[in-house]
Amino acid sequence: MPELPEVQTVVNSLLPHVVGARFIRVTTLRPDFIVPPGTDLPALLTGRTVTSIHRRAKRIIFTLDTHQRFLIHLGMTGRVTLHPVGSPPVRHTHVVLAVASPVRKSIEIHLCDPRRFGELRWLGDDTGEDGLGYEPLALRPRALAALLATSRRPVKSFLLDQAAVAGLGNIYADESLFAAGLHPLTPCNRITRDQAARLCRCIKAVIRKALYHRGSSLRDYVDAEGGKGAFQKLHQVYGRAGKPCRRCRTPIERIVLSGRSTCFCPKCQSAA
Repeated sequence: MPELPEVQTVVNSLLPHVVGARFIRVTTLRPDFIVPPGTDLPALLTGRTVTSIHRRAKRIIFTLDTHQRFLIHLGMTGRVTLHPVGSPPVRHTHVVLAVASPVRKSIEIHLCDPRRFGELRWLGDDTGEDGLGYEPLALRPRALAALLATSRRPVKSFLLDQAAVAGLGNIYADESLFAAGLHPLTPCNRITRDQAARLCRCIKAVIRKALYHRGSSLRDYVDAEGGKGAFQKLHQVYGRAGKPCRRCRTPIERIVLSGRSTCFCPKCQSAA
């Protein structure tokens, strides 16, 4: 599933093409991809101009000249890609948005999602926050320590909770815990203030490094221009079960936690 670095990279690649662009045609190839059901997306978007695009958690939020908004969630396999007008949509393309772009005379945004865990959600005047937690890059050590102190959950499960820290997923939770030297099963309320501060620093460092490398391309993820990320080449633990730790050469272990595959180094990450 695309996480914060991947979604932010998509936003960055969309910005020069779409901000200031006017929707000239909207084609819905699969209406049930649009939420709420019955939303007349062509009527709402045609003729409207995009004034801004930003990321919140794992969501791409478009703001229009009417001050109304919609969001795109990529789910597990979603792609938002730019194409010349008239390009035949590939299989599993659910929405095509044709815009008059400030960079090109016209361009199309294709929303493709084979597994359909994503969505295009019309927000209108709603903020669309839905109880989301702290943005990782804005998270302060004291705030993280306070959150951890109130929970007995394993720290890996905590990091995946979007109401606590918004934007992290399996990849960057595993990588951040490795960088901080914390076992994924460690109960949150047993993490000291110093450990919480180190975890906060490591989350930010991992996210910034992943952003620099344009995210992790494992299967489906590409940016809006079709470019792949390179951070997967630098993963320390995620997806490396059975392989030697890059730091100590101990084999990376894998467990299932809260239904999610979790990878860690049993030597570098202290026992829970």
